Amino acid sequence: AYTGALFLFCNKSKDKLKLVYWDKTGFALWYKRLEKQKFKWPSKVSLQEFELSPGQLDWLLSGYDVLGHEELQYQSMI
Repeated sequence: AYTGALFLFCNKSKDKLKLVYWDKTGFALWYKRLEKQKFKWPSKVSLQEFELSPGQLDWLLSGYDVLGHEELQYQSMI
């Protein structure tokens, strides 16, 4: 918990997220609640815990499905 990692929790109705992290002086809590929509929280994950990349965290907070999708890799045609 003191390593700078972020811990993200979602409620059962998937309309609230809590993000907890250590900021060198204490624990910080970030809370987000959606009025009409639901977060695309993974529901069919066999593990209770999983790791997200920074991009996946951004996708989740923006309303996109996180697991099952991978970031696209592009190659230059030049």
